[in-house]
Amino acid sequence: MKNIVILISGSGSNMAAIVKTAQREGWQDKFGARVAGVISNKAAAGGLVFAREHGIATEVLDHKAFASREAFDADLARIIDRFEAPGEPALVVLAGFMRILTPGFVARYAGRLLNIHPSLLPAFPGLHTQQQAINAGCKVAGATVHQVTAELDHGPILAQAAVPVLPGDTAETLAARVLTQEHLIYPRAIAELLYKKA
Repeated sequence: MKNIVILISGSGSNMAAIVKTAQREGWQDKFGARVAGVISNKAAAGGLVFAREHGIATEVLDHKAFASREAFDADLARIIDRFEAPGEPALVVLAGFMRILTPGFVARYAGRLLNIHPSLLPAFPGLHTQQQAINAGCKVAGATVHQVTAELDHGPILAQAAVPVLPGDTAETLAARVLTQEHLIYPRAIAELLYKKA
């Protein structure tokens, strides 16, 4: 069984989209894969409730309790590794996980660590991507699913989706339009990766 572990910090809407797609499309039978755990660095993250309601194991690891990023990441890796089945390494999926991961952590899960970023990378890495797109006068914006590397918001691109930037758009209205596409392309990109590994 290929166990997928999803990391969140908030409402977990992308996590929910992945879980629903996995159940609807029967990833367990099709790919021998399942969402085995959801980990958050915030106890109040709304996505934890959704995960528990869907029978998925949850963990909370408060980054504020650690003296360094390295110490937090080491404990995070220990929790993730508990979900690994023998011989079947977990796929680690960042879904609104608002932490910059250390190079050691990224190297540990190289090739199986995914992220979704709300811009058409390589444009606008980092934060406030929608406002950046509006300020730059972009006609389109979008989202990118990519493998995580040590360089922030870089790494091989697995999927992208574009949406128009409309006259009068605010960062909030544009972000909402992009999010609907995120919910489509993230599960699809994961399924394609699982298919290749099947």
